[in-house]
Amino acid sequence: MKKMGNHSSMTRKLCFSLALMLTMSLSLFAQDPAAAATDTAAPAPSAGGDTAKGKELFNANCAACHKLDAKATGPALRGVASKYEMAWLYKWVKNSSDLIKSGDAAAVKVFEENNKAVMTAFPQLSNEDIDNIIAYTSEPKAETPVAAAGATPTAGAQNQEGGISNNVILGALALVMAMLVVLLFFVNNVLRKVARANGIEVESKSPSMPIWKAFAKNQFLVLVSAILLLLCSAYFVYGYLMQIGVDQEYAPIQPIHYSHKIHAGDNEINCKYCHSAARVSKNAGIPSLNVCMNCHKNISEVAETTATPEYSKAFYDEQIQKLYAAVGWDKTTQSYTGKTQPVKWVRIHNLPDFVYFNHSQHVTVAGIECQTCHGPVETYEIQKQFAPLTMGWCIDCHRKTDVKTEGNEYYTKIHEELSKKYGVEKLTAAQMGGLECGKCHY
Repeated sequence: MKKMGNHSSMTRKLCFSLALMLTMSLSLFAQDPAAAATDTAAPAPSAGGDTAKGKELFNANCAACHKLDAKATGPALRGVASKYEMAWLYKWVKNSSDLIKSGDAAAVKVFEENNKAVMTAFPQLSNEDIDNIIAYTSEPKAETPVAAAGATPTAGAQNQEGGISNNVILGALALVMAMLVVLLFFVNNVLRKVARANGIEVESKSPSMPIWKAFAKNQFLVLVSAILLLLCSAYFVYGYLMQIGVDQEYAPIQPIHYSHKIHAGDNEINCKYCHSAARVSKNAGIPSLNVCMNCHKNISEVAETTATPEYSKAFYDEQIQKLYAAVGWDKTTQSYTGKTQPVKWVRIHNLPDFVYFNHSQHVTVAGIECQTCHGPVETYEIQKQFAPLTMGWCIDCHRKTDVKTEGNEYYTKIHEELSKKYGVEKLTAAQMGGLECGKCHY
């Protein structure tokens, strides 16, 4: 018999290496990131007033026209106590007009520097209240963090915190798998050599009929497969044809990013404040940018808490600057420059020309909520088409929705006649003719 080499030593080495690599991989996964806790030093409280109460008073009385670090309708107020005496500030806050009429030089200068905008008088504020507001405005400005609020840490930061890179772990696993493949190759090679040394012949596989030939010879399988193929094709073709013109979930990118989640959700702005035409007109209309400026004259940037992992504070602030550029608003001088730019909004909901739909009929007369057709817009960061707006969807709504007849004399007579005819107390839109072709089609 032919003398063979000692293959068991090589196998033991490979097994030992494999066990070592697995142990290292498990130890890497088990490592805990070091938690480096850093204590943020709290700002020192301002003397002469309660900063917490001052913040509440500032937001309730001053925030409409003033900001701490930027000019709005009035000047920035951070550090105002270092510019004027407290006695003067008491007089100015309680009645700035009287102080200006008295000819006070500082009062006249402030009045002229701010486009002669008359400040609202606050005689109800006591000196203590003003002290609290001044204490709030005297707080030092917080340093801007390096990372945007709410921003997700990068992969590199996560890897450094965990003490090991994901690439290292994947590389170790790939190395283990490669060693397994090599090990199987050596085992197969050794077994073949042992078989040849002992005179054992390994049977070779006998050629078999290809599966496609066997399938082609079976006429029953061919017939069933052809029928299934035709049915599946018809199903997908029908589904494709039925989706032509249906743009459900369509959410285009607009030239100015507008978050319904922030406006209708967080700030609870009523839909009809911006889309006022929906109450009296066929179309809901695109709100004029002047409607936006009712608030954004004094809101040139968002709060830090507004930022999300997907959209940073800087992103939202940039969108407000796009609004200013479109209407020609100079936030520094608090005035319009007269240089405007058109905003090319992308239409989302678009019915065919032969379909008639009246917003006022549904919103004002029927009392249908906007969310019924447009979905929970108060949760949408990017507005999308919620409903399919197909004929079947509208008919289904007419069949299920009761007509609001209370307080509407137009429906009194027809309601009495139809309620007797159908034997019901409430009538649906379908029972009152809502399925007639001429109601929705010209």
